[in-house]
Amino acid sequence: MSGGDIAGLIAAGVFAVLVLLLAVPIFKLGRVLDEVRTSIRSISDGATPLMDEVTATVSTTNQQLKKVDGISSNVSDASANISALSSLVAATVGSPLIKVAAFSYGVRTALSARKKPATGRRSR
Repeated sequence: MSGGDIAGLIAAGVFAVLVLLLAVPIFKLGRVLDEVRTSIRSISDGATPLMDEVTATVSTTNQQLKKVDGISSNVSDASANISALSSLVAATVGSPLIKVAAFSYGVRTALSARKKPATGRRSR
């Protein structure tokens, strides 16, 4: 064996040791990736039913909001009708009622002025 053959064998041995030293971290990295895959799968399995529940809850909430929207629309219509009715009553009854009140005030004032003599007025 020549010196080049021995150098080649040493280089091959060093290369084999280097490959073995690098194989250990690569093997450990493979196990870490397996654990990551398992964790992601378990999270995905847990998230799917949760998403189904959220979807059902949102759907139910939308149905309830539609009902509330209908109720608020009816209340708005009723309040508009009540406002129109109160305006009608005020226009119909209010003006004559004010006139009656003014007339009764005038009658009371006239009657009270007639009962007591005014100061500075001559009596006959």
